[in-house]
Amino acid sequence: MTEFQEKLRQQHEESMHRELETLLTTADKVEAEISRKDFDGFKRLFHRFLQVKGPSVDWPKINRPPEESIQPYEKIKAKGLPDNITASLNKLAVVKLNGGLGTSMGCKGPKSLISVRNENTFLDLTVQQIEHLNKTFGTDVPLVLMNSFNTDEETKKILQKYKHHRVNIHTFNQSRYPRINKESLLPIAKNMGMSGENAEAWYPPGHGDIYASFHNSGLLDKLIAEGKEYIFVSNIDNLGATVDLFILHHLMSQPADKRCEFIMEVTDKTRADVKGGTLIKYEDHLRLLEIAQVPKAHVDEFKSVTKFKIFNTNNLWISLPAIKRLHEKNAMDLEIIVNPKTLDGGLNVIQLETAVGAAIKSFDNAMGVNVPRSRFLPVKTSSDLLLVMSNLYSLDAGSLTMSKKREFPTTPHVKLGSSFTKVQEFLARFENIPDMLELDHLTVSGDVTFGKNVSVKGTVIIIANHGDRIDIPAGAMLENKIVSGNLRILDH
Repeated sequence: MTEFQEKLRQQHEESMHRELETLLTTADKVEAEISRKDFDGFKRLFHRFLQVKGPSVDWPKINRPPEESIQPYEKIKAKGLPDNITASLNKLAVVKLNGGLGTSMGCKGPKSLISVRNENTFLDLTVQQIEHLNKTFGTDVPLVLMNSFNTDEETKKILQKYKHHRVNIHTFNQSRYPRINKESLLPIAKNMGMSGENAEAWYPPGHGDIYASFHNSGLLDKLIAEGKEYIFVSNIDNLGATVDLFILHHLMSQPADKRCEFIMEVTDKTRADVKGGTLIKYEDHLRLLEIAQVPKAHVDEFKSVTKFKIFNTNNLWISLPAIKRLHEKNAMDLEIIVNPKTLDGGLNVIQLETAVGAAIKSFDNAMGVNVPRSRFLPVKTSSDLLLVMSNLYSLDAGSLTMSKKREFPTTPHVKLGSSFTKVQEFLARFENIPDMLELDHLTVSGDVTFGKNVSVKGTVIIIANHGDRIDIPAGAMLENKIVSGNLRILDH
């Protein structure tokens, strides 16, 4: 760095520290103590942000990961299970990332409280899965929820209803970091409050924050003291992320000196997954490469299905003692994701974030496991919701599996237009969910409603132009059809 840049960097850092101290004086004692820990993490992130300029990867150094570093799931499954899988389960805790809101699907409150199947929410299904596991094997696998300040209060209220279920539930909170003005690089918050003019001043800093906040909450040490060795981490909206006994056994059966500290589940990329992060070999380490880190000139290459054949499902198996060791040595160097946002008033801010999977390069004997697509079933949009509510999937003890009646295992491609974006509107447009067992592709655009017991097969495209409306009549069977124009069905 030139002397000028170095001075500027120091100035930015000093100003930031001063502002953060001033903010802390506006909090009460308990809140100030929590926020000081959060701010320590933020200062480290901000320091690194000022150091790093330009893309965080040198493109020519990127190599495909060596064969042995990504094991096919079939190979791990072929080992079978030992008689005492219970012993392994008792060393596991399940962590669900529960910091997100349902805003992208038009819902208020935590996303995990949206009903996805037979009145069950994401959280209900998660609790059912783990309770089933504990009952079946006589184990005590706890559920840990990583909440954010956006979701914590409402989630805790709901947790009362699981008191009599056979699953111990713990929660901890992600850090609360200040959004910073893009120009001045200073916090936009006026005080530590979270309402009024300060409502948009804070953000949860991405799921890479799990390591620090898990450690700071005291829960990491508590679980280690209870004899837990690994956590299985996944997004709460990924309905395919269930505890897999074969992967668990693989972890537990490694010799002590070759203990695998981190497994990332990856799966084959399709055209729908071109933005997903991928595993690469970089400077002799397995590393996660996210689209945000790719230089503009190489984005198309990154998206290609031929060069990078797999992507990260964000189902991760991580050693608890290793998290403790790396965190205490401050040895986790997570790449910073700079997320620019424009607030309602037009102010440009930046959020500094990190991703949980980026830590893979810091753990010993880390590896990928190429799992079946069925372990990646995220519900991000109403199109995904239509799939999981339909008869394509059957529900058993909180787990969704592809229906045996579907003849080929691929998931149909569903694209619903903007009239279906919000869950409320989406539900109002279906009298019940169509039969989709033989569907390949469904596109719906415009003002379209579905009567009772409709079935769609093959490729079906329904387009109502602006000002038109199409009511698909009850009992209709559409196979390889394009429907357009105007069709109203009204009660007489």
